Amino acid sequence: MAIHMAKSVADKLGRGISPRAFMDGMTKNKETFVSLYENFEWPGGEDREFFESLRFRDDLRCLILMADWCGDCVKNIPPVFRALEAGEVPVDVLIKEEHPDTMRQFLTLGGESVPVVIFTDTGGAVLGTWGPRPSHVQEPMVRFKQENPDRNAPDYQEKLAAVREEIRRRYGEGTGYQADVLREIRELISGF
Repeated sequence: MAIHMAKSVADKLGRGISPRAFMDGMTKNKETFVSLYENFEWPGGEDREFFESLRFRDDLRCLILMADWCGDCVKNIPPVFRALEAGEVPVDVLIKEEHPDTMRQFLTLGGESVPVVIFTDTGGAVLGTWGPRPSHVQEPMVRFKQENPDRNAPDYQEKLAAVREEIRRRYGEGTGYQADVLREIRELISGF
């Protein structure tokens, strides 16, 4: 979750595909993604009211850098699609591989991680970003990157595998993590 100053993606507004087109075109993980999307339930009434209230704002746009092969996209973007739909916020999906220039603008811990949910004003000035996963789930990766700067260290891959396992554990079974996704995005949007 970050607030960006003086970054613009004006050239990308209206250049992506719709959430529906993304789902229709998925070649990997489609069943899981569509199931999470279709079976979405609001974790709380406050979330629903907040996102529905965005209908009264015409100043927000959203770009989502993502890919169908990415597990974090499959988990986190169905509730994001639903929340932004409720708020009638215009969304452009940018497939990571088709927009390398945009991906380079929005690195996470120095690397290309998706999803990146990018909120802009109507002119494309970036207001803030969210991704690739809820902060409590991402925390082990942040710590790992800080403690293991040398990607060529002999135990790097082994440690990375352990971190990925901890991330899976933190997501947990079921869809409880979706409340964290929506809370973090709600907090982000509330700041602009």
